[in-house]
Amino acid sequence: MTTRKIIKTDKAPDPVGPYNQAIATTGQMLFVSGQIAIDTRINQIVYTDDVSKQTEQVMANLEAILNEAGATWSNVVKTTVFLKNMDDFATVNNVYAKYFDPENAPARACVEVARLPKDVLVEIDCIAVV
Repeated sequence: MTTRKIIKTDKAPDPVGPYNQAIATTGQMLFVSGQIAIDTRINQIVYTDDVSKQTEQVMANLEAILNEAGATWSNVVKTTVFLKNMDDFATVNNVYAKYFDPENAPARACVEVARLPKDVLVEIDCIAVV
């Protein structure tokens, strides 16, 4: 049986997006590799100039892997978001927020990187407990 507990303290900063300070959990861990905006129907990068649409594709790819493992977004305890440009933070956050309720969202890190695979705009990985 998996348990999941939100950890929140007023002695650390409140989250600035749809994530929590920490998650304590028990169960089998699932480590999902970073996903980029590849559409498996055509096996190509999609929406090369649209970070919002790329993020939607990334989330769809993550969801497919989670589902295959018998998990859902509620099983995710940690994500890492890699951005080509930190100016895209708010746009990516808006898409990301559709998948995670702020009250139960996972812990998260977000970093700007010099370059991502296939020159995409965003890559996201996650850890889930099933």
